[in-house]
Amino acid sequence: MINVIGMGYIGLPTALMLAAHGNEIVGSDNNIELIEKLREGNIPFEEKGIDELFSQAIQNGIRFSEEKVKADVYIIAVPTPYDEMSKKVDASYVERAVEEAADIAPGGAVLVIESTIAPGTIDAHIRQIIENKHLISGKDIHLVHAPERIIPGNMIYELRNNSRTIGADSAEIAGKIKEIYSTFCQGEITLTDIRTAEMTKVVENTYRDINIAYANELVKICRAGNLNVYEIIRIANKHPRVNILSPGPGVGGHCISVDPWFLVGDYPGLANIILAARKINDSMPEYVLERIQEIMEENQLRDITQIGFYGLTYKEDVDDVRKSPTLQLLECMKKHLAFGVKTYDPYVKKDIVENQLHDFDMFVSSCKLIAIMVAHTEIKEKIEKLRGKIVLDTKNICSLENTYKL
Repeated sequence: MINVIGMGYIGLPTALMLAAHGNEIVGSDNNIELIEKLREGNIPFEEKGIDELFSQAIQNGIRFSEEKVKADVYIIAVPTPYDEMSKKVDASYVERAVEEAADIAPGGAVLVIESTIAPGTIDAHIRQIIENKHLISGKDIHLVHAPERIIPGNMIYELRNNSRTIGADSAEIAGKIKEIYSTFCQGEITLTDIRTAEMTKVVENTYRDINIAYANELVKICRAGNLNVYEIIRIANKHPRVNILSPGPGVGGHCISVDPWFLVGDYPGLANIILAARKINDSMPEYVLERIQEIMEENQLRDITQIGFYGLTYKEDVDDVRKSPTLQLLECMKKHLAFGVKTYDPYVKKDIVENQLHDFDMFVSSCKLIAIMVAHTEIKEKIEKLRGKIVLDTKNICSLENTYKL
């Protein structure tokens, strides 16, 4: 029996994948409303291939519970936010899940933490929880870190095909967990120690954040030098050892925009490039606002209610709005007492901001200046409908007249 704790963006697909491949699974979450929806067959977010996976998991007997259950293996996939002031990871959700699992776990059970945590979290916090319950780590309870490595929009494919890392105290336990993940994972599974697994996950996302920051800093430099950043990147990338990413309006989601702060918080004074990258990427929504102000002045546009932002999610073709650059931008506008702009996103069905429209044509007709914040497939297919509008294209997908770039 495997109890997957946390039925969010990571835990639910993982539980479904395990169940679909013959493992006995109970998915748990303390959100009773969520559990009831899952029992009714309602999936809380959109994801390519998840409906079919859900059906297969149901056929194989997956169950959902608001309570943790007695199991041989617990897979913990709960949120790990960071403190805005200290920049340190908030491991309280993980700690609570570990406590509750340890209270009911049979002797020799394995607790697998998939949640992204700061390096050293298991040694500094999780082992102490086990000891406080008069249990022996490595005997009564075995601890493992197997960080997730998937992205919204392509979760099912990546669960099957991405390589995985399993960090454990012993080769025997690592091998046991590898067998479980091997039931569905076709990628290479690397076995290592816990602290290395913790650091590896954070380093992966920090690497990506730094690369994005270089592109975002480059767009500001080229803007100041009156140069076409996209042409420069295109030419530079012809070098066999150069691969510059594309600039954008900011970095969102719950990985790249969060994980680097763990290193900044734990290693102040050492994580200098990492801190600089975070500041650059966090500055991009405000940079977009500066560009909008310049474009408004150039076009003598003074009515802010005629400005529209296309895209509320943090990336294309998903419904995930966590730390979305557009939401960051709108929050910045509130601080400057600027209200009344329109927003639209085909993937966000509920109203999460003011003046959010739910019809593309109505959104376009109500705006004179439209900022493309997310490159959804929809906007690429309907780009001609923006003809005659003033466009700020932060994703470099529009070539119509009156189009401005970052």
